[in-house]
Amino acid sequence: MTQEDLISTNDVRDRFSKAMSAMYQAEVPQYGTLLELVENVNQETLSQQPELQRRLEAQGELTRLSVERHGAIRVGTAAELSMLRRLFAVMGMYPVGYYDLSEAGVPVHSTAFRPIDDEALARNPFRVFTSLLRLELIESETLRQRSEEILAKRDIFTPGARQLIERHETQGGLTSEEADQFVTEALETFRWHQDATVDLDTYQALHDEHRLIADVVCFRGPHINHLTPRTLDIDEVQRRMPEVGMNPKAVIEGPPRRECPILLRQTSFKALEESIHFAGHAQGTHTARFGEIEQRGVALTPKGRALYDELLNEGRKQAAGLDNEAYQAVMEKVFSSLPDSDEEMRLEGLAYFHYHLTEAGQASRRSASSDIESLIEQGLVEAKPITYEDFLPVSAAGIFQSNLGGGQNEAYAGNANRNAFEEALGAQVTDELSLYAEREQASKASVLASVKGELLA
Repeated sequence: MTQEDLISTNDVRDRFSKAMSAMYQAEVPQYGTLLELVENVNQETLSQQPELQRRLEAQGELTRLSVERHGAIRVGTAAELSMLRRLFAVMGMYPVGYYDLSEAGVPVHSTAFRPIDDEALARNPFRVFTSLLRLELIESETLRQRSEEILAKRDIFTPGARQLIERHETQGGLTSEEADQFVTEALETFRWHQDATVDLDTYQALHDEHRLIADVVCFRGPHINHLTPRTLDIDEVQRRMPEVGMNPKAVIEGPPRRECPILLRQTSFKALEESIHFAGHAQGTHTARFGEIEQRGVALTPKGRALYDELLNEGRKQAAGLDNEAYQAVMEKVFSSLPDSDEEMRLEGLAYFHYHLTEAGQASRRSASSDIESLIEQGLVEAKPITYEDFLPVSAAGIFQSNLGGGQNEAYAGNANRNAFEEALGAQVTDELSLYAEREQASKASVLASVKGELLA
């Protein structure tokens, strides 16, 4: 076998994400309705805003819009998390960011497995937000030990998946046929099962501690609990969800609606109540799986994030308990101190941008300037916003809580432990802000090198 026989990790990821979307649509028919709603809103938005369509096309965002998804899973042990890292590497997805959800009363910490380089993101920016249950935060020693015993007995990976992961690692990739086998085997890890692995009393005890604990511990695997399409107008999707039989969460998470979208806005329809067969033949129900929608904007610099966090905290205080319309009005007022144009954001160092030569810049040999601002003023260079590819811990916790009964436990708070998470993962997580900074710097260097090269020609 030669390297030419192996397909790219981008191809494997594209096949897997489409297969997962088809599986989830079969498992949760409302997800199919959600995809149709988002597609309709996106098409209407593009037809009403031709300038937006032009900009997205120029930025390479339009081609990825229809395939873009993110999912979320929760695992129970370090061994499961470490093996997932190896599984996602087959698809060119790597752990980016550390998220401490204990701050919001949820007993997990997380990372996002996603592609990193521009080419991979343009092909298919599939992401999976992956959380590790923090058993050490369970106050009851009896429940903690019982959870450990239950989790120790399961294997969430098929023998075939393990074999193909090892083959990828030893031969440097998979053939097309092996990739198809891998997709089939790997999907089993994420499949829903109506049969719990515990009796009803055990489930109820873990459920009473926190619904998320029961969701992680009591089933055969980390069933995908949602898949998320990307919309261009999340407010319109939120408004229309009841019209197609969906019950949306109370408020849209994240920043308010803006002319210059920032970071990430998220909403969802409420989790489904599903019938469960418990050990001992008891019947019951469980709520975990839902449909989520996201709208993405520009990635913020550390300076921008600090201001965002400050405004978000203030807005949430002022808007607590309000319905979505009133909540968004408060947030828009609070966020008015954050500049709402790409140029202002760029000049104040609040967001990351990709610099590239304009048509005039590609044709011109007149400027010897090595100053980016001067080149922009001359019309030779322009800056486009870099899309935020990651997540927000407060928003993630808000989605979790709204779909797991809204409860939280303050006893979990203040327990960030990145070192323990990375030890369980078996690798360091990449800092997401450093990735955006590197992309911006590389684009500046490329522009300046091009200008100098043209001047020397």
